Amino acid sequence: MPTVPTEAVWRFTVGQYHEMIRLGILTEDDPVELLEGLIIHKMPKNPLHRVANKLIRSAFEEIVPPGWYVDTQEPITLTDSEPEPDVAIIRGQTRDYFERHPGSEDVVLVVEIANSTLERDRNYKQRIYARAGIPIYWIVNLVERIIEIYTQPDNGEEAIYKQRQDYDLSMQIDVVIENYKFGSLNVRDLLP
Repeated sequence: MPTVPTEAVWRFTVGQYHEMIRLGILTEDDPVELLEGLIIHKMPKNPLHRVANKLIRSAFEEIVPPGWYVDTQEPITLTDSEPEPDVAIIRGQTRDYFERHPGSEDVVLVVEIANSTLERDRNYKQRIYARAGIPIYWIVNLVERIIEIYTQPDNGEEAIYKQRQDYDLSMQIDVVIENYKFGSLNVRDLLP
């Protein structure tokens, strides 16, 4: 989890964050995202991260049925956060979201690719996604070369996922969303 400053900080609502974007205070060139009311610097991506992102997006695009689409590194609006997951599976079509970003009710699976951000993704991001009720959260753990899959979000006081299963290079992952099996993916094909 990121270190919390000891001096006073200003928390922003999602609405205030959107207004800063609208006014040009924050631009698409600013590497930030809103997490639990704080504007947090996003880590730069190394080549392994970029390759993993492309491999996962392509694999999902091949199996996601009509009525869903795959998005990468785009905002999703939650109660007090607007993270930009590396990959997400979203209900509907891109054109359904002219007026707003997808919300927690629209997002069925999020993926964070972790190398230097592993602890942030396991703690901070997991808490944010669990609190929002996102059904499935993947961490593509480039450090240990596994994929961690979290399910059964508990948005109670601790805001955690109750279930975690790790998949190594020799395993397959069944992609099951809303009781429908989209397909199976080989972990070896998803990691660079």
